[in-house]
Amino acid sequence: MNLALFDFDGTITSREMFSDFMHFAVTPRRLAAGRVLLAPVVIGYKLGLVSSNAIRSQVVRFGFRDEPLARLDQAGERFAREVLPGVLRAQAMERIAWHKAQGDVVVVVSGALDVYLRHWCEQHGLALICSELERVDGRYSGRYRGRQCVGAEKPRRVLERYNRGDFDRVYAYGDTSEDLDLLRIADRKYFNWREVA
Repeated sequence: MNLALFDFDGTITSREMFSDFMHFAVTPRRLAAGRVLLAPVVIGYKLGLVSSNAIRSQVVRFGFRDEPLARLDQAGERFAREVLPGVLRAQAMERIAWHKAQGDVVVVVSGALDVYLRHWCEQHGLALICSELERVDGRYSGRYRGRQCVGAEKPRRVLERYNRGDFDRVYAYGDTSEDLDLLRIADRKYFNWREVA
């Protein structure tokens, strides 16, 4: 039995989905205000002065602070059902099916948000390790619960949950620099759907 680790955004999907989900789930009033208030952060990101982790934290904090669990969870379920099917890569879904047919453990390891990704993974019978939103007293706080699941955090969480010795081989699939640490723990590594050494 093998362990197959898949990044989500850009690997299973044809593009990054963070912005799509924010536009889908954040209330129109907050979206309008956020475009103005977060403009300096966005400009800083585009200039390379603000990290991707920092901008995601700022956007999540502004968009989801004090949001009721039920409203955001419902938006996440709808996003997984209505939006994600239109951006899935056929190649990725075929490879996932191939691993499942072999009896492999298939895990999505992603910086994407649990609020929608858990619904998608449940629909497809896949395990999930991802960035999680903090919940406090029936609401989302607007903060991440723990670290964002990117870079070195990806293999750390995988090895915390799974024992490499339990598997014949580890496969990993990614598409950006945030996935390179994950690929390093694999026996078979695929970057942008090409096998690499």
